[in-house]
Amino acid sequence: MADSRRCILHSDLNNFYASVEVLRHPEFAGVPLAVTGSIKDRHGIVLAKNMPAKCMGVKTGEVLWQARKKCPSLVTVPADFPAYLEMSRKVRSVYERYTDRIEPFGIDECWLDVTESVRLLGDGESIANEIRETVKAECGVTVSVGVSWNKIFAKLASDLKKPDAVTVISPENYHETVWKLPVSDLLYVGRATAKKLNFLGIATIGDLAAADEGMLSMELGKWGKVLFEYANGRDTSPVRESGFEREVKSIGNSLTCYKDLSEEDEIYLLFLLLSDSVSERLSESGLGHACTVKILVTDCDLERFGKQGKIAPTRNAKEIADCAMALFRALKTHGKPVRALGVSVCDFDKARQLDLFGDTAREDKLDRADAAVSLIRKKYGNHAIRRATVLKDERLAELDIKGAHIIHPEGHRDP
Repeated sequence: MADSRRCILHSDLNNFYASVEVLRHPEFAGVPLAVTGSIKDRHGIVLAKNMPAKCMGVKTGEVLWQARKKCPSLVTVPADFPAYLEMSRKVRSVYERYTDRIEPFGIDECWLDVTESVRLLGDGESIANEIRETVKAECGVTVSVGVSWNKIFAKLASDLKKPDAVTVISPENYHETVWKLPVSDLLYVGRATAKKLNFLGIATIGDLAAADEGMLSMELGKWGKVLFEYANGRDTSPVRESGFEREVKSIGNSLTCYKDLSEEDEIYLLFLLLSDSVSERLSESGLGHACTVKILVTDCDLERFGKQGKIAPTRNAKEIADCAMALFRALKTHGKPVRALGVSVCDFDKARQLDLFGDTAREDKLDRADAAVSLIRKKYGNHAIRRATVLKDERLAELDIKGAHIIHPEGHRDP
């Protein structure tokens, strides 16, 4: 058992984007509301919704026409990320009154280690309620807080009761509280992993906790042991201090397209755009050349598929895109149209080994060409120079994909 003397909170701002918009526009209070991406570029993909919209069946990730079919009275507002970041910082300043160990998990979620604060401020539940009330009074948004002795169960607790609530999972009650829940509720058990576990007869977190550890390792690799430990409450990972910089493990980017993609040339075009920005960031990072490419595919039914493959050390956009496309062709997606794509690279090699049979002069030439393109874009903007292939689709050509770049630090990933 992990150290039950630890007191870990997980705070989750309720319906965050939508809550900020209602705060800015009081006339939207009590009406179904959705925050959307660019209608021009994404057909108004729903990024967030408030509780009235959720009650009408509106889901994050669906396109606007689907949401309006469920809820004709739906009010939509475009996303304003600077406003959400400002509110996130304001809420974070409240957390800092209680501890310096604050680890963000996205813009609207944080873990807090308040073990040392308990001596002065009362038990974890009392601190959580004080934080909840202070955030509501000073920031105007609500937060659900989970309390436990480890990060996994604290996150699970914050999901159990929403909005504006505190839930405690303790060493005394976790068998009754946690083990009856579906295994998919456990953090880092994604849809694909849940299907594997269900196939093995593991339906609940309790089933996972009681499963044979060797069998789990055989079926899921190292993640089998990790998930077994999580289900049994044996997560010992620390909450990082505020400002802690973690080692960058991968660089990636993803995009929901303005239309569902069915043709391979359309899919390759988006891979090329994504790879272009990944390549440029990789060059800027100084991490070296990537040896692994990963893709994430979301189909029109919001089913997600992932695959990864090795590549000769590279940071060239076309080579990354070609590898991504080969992975896509090998991925079983049932032939459904594609809603969103993601590309990332990892396993960086700073001292790229020379291939005795490779064309090193060609590789150096490609690197120099990429560097020249990057220099032009820095000086004149990301649209100053574009690939001719991309110009086949005017809408995609106009997207500034690099502006939405994602850099993934060291940490857990969905197995």
